Amino acid sequence: MSTVVDPKAGSSGPNVRRRKSLGAVIAANWQLYALAAPAIIFFFIFNYVPMYGVQIAFKDFIASDGVWGSQWAGFKHFQRFFDSYYFWRLLWNTVALSLYQLLLFPLPIILALSLNELKNVIFKRFAQTLTYAPHFVSTVVVVGMLFAFLDPHSGLITTLLGLLGLEPVQFMQEPGWFRHIYVWSGVWQGLGWSTIIYLAALAGVNPELHQAAQVDGANRLQRIRHVNIPAIMPTVVILFILNFGSFMSVGFEKVLLMSNNLNADTSSIIQTFVYKTGLLQGQYSYAAAVGLFDSVINILLLVGVNQLARRYSENSLW
Repeated sequence: MSTVVDPKAGSSGPNVRRRKSLGAVIAANWQLYALAAPAIIFFFIFNYVPMYGVQIAFKDFIASDGVWGSQWAGFKHFQRFFDSYYFWRLLWNTVALSLYQLLLFPLPIILALSLNELKNVIFKRFAQTLTYAPHFVSTVVVVGMLFAFLDPHSGLITTLLGLLGLEPVQFMQEPGWFRHIYVWSGVWQGLGWSTIIYLAALAGVNPELHQAAQVDGANRLQRIRHVNIPAIMPTVVILFILNFGSFMSVGFEKVLLMSNNLNADTSSIIQTFVYKTGLLQGQYSYAAAVGLFDSVINILLLVGVNQLARRYSENSLW
């Protein structure tokens, strides 16, 4: 006696079971999915939905015609940007500012290792509070402080230079000082806050490793080098990759507040150019093309650095 097997039933069985198992997992952990839902919805609305407007970069956008009604322009706006006389200046200023900041990437690591070695609990908490506090100061306030301290007539720095017999310096107007002021004021504002994740990683180091190193005769510096640094290296690699993901995205607000016509040779970057061209001059398609070019570079750098980290280390984003 033979039986007839329905091929559809055989092929759909595993899929049905898979769907049921997925539904069972969601039902069993619905509280976790409910907690994650606001974040997922947020990123979908503010990060993915706006990608609909990317097509403006390839059109001659006219607001009255709408996105779909505007005529396609191909790569005209990209070609216009690449052929412009200011292309290389904007690109170099953006890259130079980002590289300057990237060179100082180890500073939070050094500060975290130093704070972790402090034995006096009261002094350690005081040092942490002192370094964390500038993070909560508004960027507008920070730039206002810079203008006040560096004023060539009545600023604190000018007064100190006068006491030393030196002439006042136009710090905020000279192009050569812009990058130094921008980067080091950013270090003052964000250094302490950037150490938090490294301190959290150091808190997870097994104390038995330090005890074993001490038994072997390792001093404090040797224990930092052979115990603490390897323990936080996965965190360092991940944060380094993420920094490259925003390599071209220099702080727009601070640059805009600090820039003026006198320091424009070094303060003109891609982000401020997009703002001035798109919002102030109404060249929406052109500004969208320049912004898309900047984002594509960030994506390529992120993928490239992640692949290098994956090849030469055991840590990567994916």
